[in-house]
Amino acid sequence: MELDYWGKHVLAPMVRVGTIPLRMLAAEYGADITYGEELVDHKFVKCYRQENEELQTVDFIEKDTKEVVFRTSSLEKHRVVFQIGTADALRALKVAQLVQNDVAAIDINMGCPKSFSLSGGMGAALLSKPDLIHDILTTLKRNLNIPVTCKIRLLKTYADTVELARRIESTGVSAIGVHGRRVADRPRDPAQWDGIAEVVSALSIPVIANGDVFEYEDFQRIKDATGAASVMVARAACWNVSVFRPGGKLPWEDVKKEYIKKSILWDNDIKSTKHELKEMIMHYSCLEFAEGKLLNKCKDIADVSDMYGVRSYYDEVQGLRNKRRHASFAGAGIFI
Repeated sequence: MELDYWGKHVLAPMVRVGTIPLRMLAAEYGADITYGEELVDHKFVKCYRQENEELQTVDFIEKDTKEVVFRTSSLEKHRVVFQIGTADALRALKVAQLVQNDVAAIDINMGCPKSFSLSGGMGAALLSKPDLIHDILTTLKRNLNIPVTCKIRLLKTYADTVELARRIESTGVSAIGVHGRRVADRPRDPAQWDGIAEVVSALSIPVIANGDVFEYEDFQRIKDATGAASVMVARAACWNVSVFRPGGKLPWEDVKKEYIKKSILWDNDIKSTKHELKEMIMHYSCLEFAEGKLLNKCKDIADVSDMYGVRSYYDEVQGLRNKRRHASFAGAGIFI
């Protein structure tokens, strides 16, 4: 079934954060759609697809480094959105065709204001290139069998934003995400929900509103204020992904442990796991405190599981993997 963008709570794309552990945990807490982190086309075109029987995942692995660049599972295929950082229609298409059978939709990042995106002509740099935007989106729409969307920021004026959004709608995309800040705005600057409302009133496709959603009640507040079809949350989910719970957020100490368990279960990259934990610690505490210093010393996920008191879970998962590995070898006539 094609992804439905009406009435949804969405985990936003976040670099080094939106890997499979956080996506799966967000879904458990109530997220309907989960975006992966932005992945740059130049890197992803060097990847190959491999089914990981031990983890029951699909891995996309860089040919030279053997690094797992993107990991997903059939358990999330109906809701996971793959976001591409690109400035080239054909390269974006090559990436999208590689992953389209394992994800629910493809999204093009047109809002990231960070220098690595801007310097490559990606992210928010695309906002001033409507012809290139049109080329990328129409190329994807013509050649893919899954929905195509994009995520933008507000332009200098609301009228300019509406004009661009209408141009995007004309490409046939299924939805558009709108972050209610301009490129020069900082996270501390309030999101301009009225700017999102201007876009909503001008379009017929679903608009996903993003900006200043910190509690579960804010999902309805921003919908009421903007008329948006769905709502996306970034920072609040990074700090405590249980923001998606209708019953309210859980204590961050409990959420940290659940995130670590998901990182163990899905064999998440240790750098990514530590990065997300540091984001949580910095919001609720300080990296200079004992917890942050201890986390910095952790060399692998076993160290992290020891630190947070989930070593028994780590050992259980490792035991099950060893059994599966031995069974796989035996089935293939290999004895170890």
